[in-house]
Amino acid sequence: MADAIVAAAYGGPEVLQPITLPEPQPEPGEVLIAVRAAGVNPMDWKLYGGAFGSDPAALPMRLGFEVAGVVAAVGDGVTSWRAGDEVIARVEGGYADLVTADANAVVRRPPTLDWPQAAGLLLGGATAAHAIAATAVSSGDTVLVHGAAGGVGHLVAQLAIVGGATVVGTASQRNHDALRRLGVVPVTYGPGLADRVRAAAPDGIDATVDTVGTDEALDVSLELVPDRGRIATIANFTRGRTAGIRLLGGGPGADPGTAIRQAAVPELVRLAGAGRITVLVDRTFPLAAAADAHRYGMAGHGRGRIALTVNQS
Repeated sequence: MADAIVAAAYGGPEVLQPITLPEPQPEPGEVLIAVRAAGVNPMDWKLYGGAFGSDPAALPMRLGFEVAGVVAAVGDGVTSWRAGDEVIARVEGGYADLVTADANAVVRRPPTLDWPQAAGLLLGGATAAHAIAATAVSSGDTVLVHGAAGGVGHLVAQLAIVGGATVVGTASQRNHDALRRLGVVPVTYGPGLADRVRAAAPDGIDATVDTVGTDEALDVSLELVPDRGRIATIANFTRGRTAGIRLLGGGPGADPGTAIRQAAVPELVRLAGAGRITVLVDRTFPLAAAADAHRYGMAGHGRGRIALTVNQS
């Protein structure tokens, strides 16, 4: 048998419930993964919150799109993996202690990342890579990242720095030291933000990436960057569409960047394995406390990623 967390209805985190399922078996071309950690992403609570519809036929709803764990078994035809391999993978229904994945969607866990860190690399990292590509960030640029200490923002900042850019990042004061350790020039958000950014980057801002979706982030971006093609948001789709900036991700009218995100995975793993990027994990919760993890994530003030821990002694 396998333990999992599902959304039994549409609503808030209170709809999350534990269930027991028959133990999954890998189909041909798949692997079975004993999950050690599952990444928590805003998409999880948006799904059962009704942001993409409320079809009752989709209930109970499996959640979780990325996991880190150990290969427990392989399906017919799989030669690239064997039992005992430590991996990370994009999946469906990752809030579970056992999950199957397409063998081609599995990559080796960088030994520099622990289980919760590894479970937070793929989705946030691929989103960050898409943002860097969409805003054409390159060596010598100065980039403003709104929400630079957040789950996606800290990865955007690191990828920009790896590419030779200077990064100014907005964050609460308590996260400034963490950003400095990543090489980011931190500034506090709030009234007067544009002036603080100008002081931190007197030669100007070439591109901005908004990961928070606030009016302040959009207004400051529009004020500081003349080329709207170099302003991107993953969160403010309504105003962003009106402003003519780049909309990225799964929101209405946004560019999903599927090919860019898929192509980014090997490089993310390489950079993490070489210690050139890391995944900040703000907090972990046991699988059974998924609702608490979502409440924490929905509050929106965390630093880095959130993960559910599974099968850990």
